[in-house]
Amino acid sequence: MKHLNTGTLPALATATALAWLAGMAAGIAPTVAHAQNFPITPAQRETAQQVAQTGVPLSELADGAPDQYAVKSGDTLWAIAGIYLKRPWRWPELWGMNLDEIRNPHLIYPGQMLYLEKKDGRARLTTRAGNDGAGIDTVRISPRVRVESMGKTALPTLKNSEIEALLVEPMLMDAMTLALAPRIVATQEGRVLLSRGDRAYALGNEGQPLLEGPGLPQDFRVFRNPRELKDPLTGEILGYEAEFVGRARLELGQTVDTTPTADGKPQVTVVPATISILSARDEIAIGDRLVPAQPRPFISYTPHEPSQPVDARVIAIYGSNAVRFAAQSQVVVINRGKRDGMESGQVLSVVRPGRQVVDTTGGPRTVLQLPDWQVGMLMVFSPFEKASYGLLLQVGDGVQIGDRLVNPR
Repeated sequence: MKHLNTGTLPALATATALAWLAGMAAGIAPTVAHAQNFPITPAQRETAQQVAQTGVPLSELADGAPDQYAVKSGDTLWAIAGIYLKRPWRWPELWGMNLDEIRNPHLIYPGQMLYLEKKDGRARLTTRAGNDGAGIDTVRISPRVRVESMGKTALPTLKNSEIEALLVEPMLMDAMTLALAPRIVATQEGRVLLSRGDRAYALGNEGQPLLEGPGLPQDFRVFRNPRELKDPLTGEILGYEAEFVGRARLELGQTVDTTPTADGKPQVTVVPATISILSARDEIAIGDRLVPAQPRPFISYTPHEPSQPVDARVIAIYGSNAVRFAAQSQVVVINRGKRDGMESGQVLSVVRPGRQVVDTTGGPRTVLQLPDWQVGMLMVFSPFEKASYGLLLQVGDGVQIGDRLVNPR
């Protein structure tokens, strides 16, 4: 990938690193085209412009924010923002200096040095050490070409390993999709369980045969044991979460055989579709169902506060009905979805209601309501229409079903 750098830049690249850092927090940048198209909302840009004039209040700095930091391989933008800010989702406060000069603020690379400057109760981050902000000079930079692989060097917002396997596995479907899902009805040579490379036979529901042809799905995800997800506040069924067990490909569509019997009477026999098992996360069996595999979209994970008040609940812990508490980097389901304004990248506080106690320290006994307390932080990464999946970024105490989610504190 080629970049042409030319023109003039202030010698005091005030928060250039911050511009790259927080701009990159708008998403993962495998190419320049993607980087230039990452969404930056007007509100985020306005915040950046304000910070460009004033810097960040010292009160917003995280405890122990280092005077200098060397960006290294394996860092994430969420982690670096957390090093410098108490509330890392407020990344627009890190981005904004030199807005006119920084044409592409979406890239930050290992090896860059970040320097923290504190003056007059404000803090700034720069790539130049020992500059107090006075006397901004201009340095002319002659044109040069830099060639490098963006996908290999640019830092991600979060570690891909934490969410990549989960981006396609959670399957939340409505009642109609569940009812129409084709099912595996037989196995090759009467096998009980199937694994990669095996063949099986599947059948679509009445009126929805499993066919092959242009425009029809060929690749499928295999699932079992769909569980009902219900809103604990309203009782509404939000969808059915299915356990992902593997992938299959349609080799031959289902047909109908009308060969007459020996006495010449017409006979209609359904011939199931033939599928091959491409991968198996768990052993696949008769009765498992199929849903068309969707192409994996490019998603920009922009850590940000919701633009509207949120009052949600944790309704399930992904992957198990037996697990009571969810820890950091685990996935939970919440009872709010796209229809409620949920979108990828929204950060929420997980809080637990305070218990009621009776004051017995003297005088009349009074029932007291203790305040809610925060037990973790969550980022929405996969919103569906009525519910969403979220990754637990920070957990101080085990997150459990029924915990409340609100705007970040």
